[in-house]
Amino acid sequence: MPANAPIPAPVPAPTAPTAATAATDVVIAGAGPNGLMLACELALAGVRPIVLEQRTEPATDNRANGLVGRVVPLMHRRGLRRRLTGDTEPPVPNDVFVFGALLLDLRLAADNPLHGLPVPQRRIEAMLAERAAELGVEVRRGHAVTGLVQDAEAHPNTGPTPGPTPDPDPDPTAAPDPAAVTVEVAGPAGAYRLRARYLVGADGGHSAVRKLSGIGFPGVTKDNTVTRTAHVSVPAALVDPATGGLDVPGYGPVPPFAHHRTDHGLIAFAPFTPEAPLLSVTEWTDPGAAVGGDPDTPPTLAELRDSVRRVLGADVPLAPPAGPGPHVLRRVLGGNTRLADRFRAGRVLLVGDAAHVHSAMGGPGLNLGLQDAVNLGWKLAAVVRGRSAPGLLDTYEAERRPVAERVNMQTQAQSALIAPGADVTALRELFTELLRLPDVVQHVADTMAGADVRYDMGLADPHPLVGRWAPDLVLEPADGGPAQALDALTRDARPLLLDLTGKGEYAAAAESWGDRVRAVTARPSGATPAPARALLLRPDCHTAWATAAEQPTDRDLGDLRAALERWFGPAH
Repeated sequence: MPANAPIPAPVPAPTAPTAATAATDVVIAGAGPNGLMLACELALAGVRPIVLEQRTEPATDNRANGLVGRVVPLMHRRGLRRRLTGDTEPPVPNDVFVFGALLLDLRLAADNPLHGLPVPQRRIEAMLAERAAELGVEVRRGHAVTGLVQDAEAHPNTGPTPGPTPDPDPDPTAAPDPAAVTVEVAGPAGAYRLRARYLVGADGGHSAVRKLSGIGFPGVTKDNTVTRTAHVSVPAALVDPATGGLDVPGYGPVPPFAHHRTDHGLIAFAPFTPEAPLLSVTEWTDPGAAVGGDPDTPPTLAELRDSVRRVLGADVPLAPPAGPGPHVLRRVLGGNTRLADRFRAGRVLLVGDAAHVHSAMGGPGLNLGLQDAVNLGWKLAAVVRGRSAPGLLDTYEAERRPVAERVNMQTQAQSALIAPGADVTALRELFTELLRLPDVVQHVADTMAGADVRYDMGLADPHPLVGRWAPDLVLEPADGGPAQALDALTRDARPLLLDLTGKGEYAAAAESWGDRVRAVTARPSGATPAPARALLLRPDCHTAWATAAEQPTDRDLGDLRAALERWFGPAH
């Protein structure tokens, strides 16, 4: 596939069921970015889900202002980033970012992993909806999940299984498992039922699927903050033409696109568009008192201006934004950090905010949720199509729940660093010193990006790349064709074996998996040596197996075949 090849063509659209109870393979509750991404991943793997969304129209409010972290190169490898930006070149990591409203100079990191893509969530959602439609996914808007019942099974899932432990000896020729989950749905024409082999809750922090399946959602609720956010207009005289930030008389500079802490609160000024910059202010106070005792009181620009005055100790005149909307004007009281006690209950699975909620500090939400979807999609499709045993689904929770735990940890740490008080100010002084150390910057950047993730691939003494995100490569095919970037080979979400010896011996060892795994024999382009001589990549772009050996040994070939069977089913 050449580097400029189009994204793979869609599969035929399914026929909408008309019976009172209809059957399908997968139902996804929620047509936000995570649900739509999962639907696209399933469709690429040959499974067409039905997506149920209780909203009658796509969201127009802006819940996030972009993508941060590993998800940016992931979107590039699926060919989706170019749909948002028009850019076909690999993404370039940020030079600077913030951690707990402290400057993070990423130029100090030896291997900077932290990418940003400032695109409003509504555009991301619209792009994914368009892509899902191209792939034949049916999205039913105005349809809400109201109940579910799972069939009894001989071996129901009872919780997480440590490490990747798919069931032994799966039989892909066996008849499909008749067990299913019955989903009760309220639609515009009335109530109906769907019988699905699997149901995935991508329906947000208040997930009906999670509640109906009895999955707990323990965590911490903080009720001592009030955050007010709005698109506004500010006097041109207050905007620094060099930085785009604010220069407030009586206070001083407020940098753009960064949280800025004072002794009285937190302020962020983000001029995504000059005519309607986004202004957000957080105060530590009694939420009831802050809104006059009535949390349902609609927020106003005057209320936001008063909040700015309290946080900065200086006035910033605010006016309604110019230009087309939609425009934000909202107030959020308190916040939650919560994690589902399991990501799977039998034939019900959770992704995104349905499985975890946390502070928005550092923008980790879509980085975490979209990668949940990509991790689950190919596994669920393999099970549904009979290519892998149901135990493969246990690796979803085993891999993704620890990542969510780390996100909860680092966002809580950032929240602690922005709190008011002299003790926090002293802590920030210490952290400022630590963030001048390259190793500390590298560690924090890896944590924020998700680049510290290493999945357990079940191999003894594996190559250092195993379990990690596959590195960017440019390949010169052994047959003499044009050079290809790795992202040209990952758009269709197929497993990929890269034989970089140019000889094809590793590729030949995977011939019995040729219906599922694409084998590419090539040499790395350029003077920089490849980090391995052969790599097996899962559809989520994580390395399932790798070797440094130019000439295969019996152990290399044995480990390769074991990885192929573990992740992609038995040989044919």
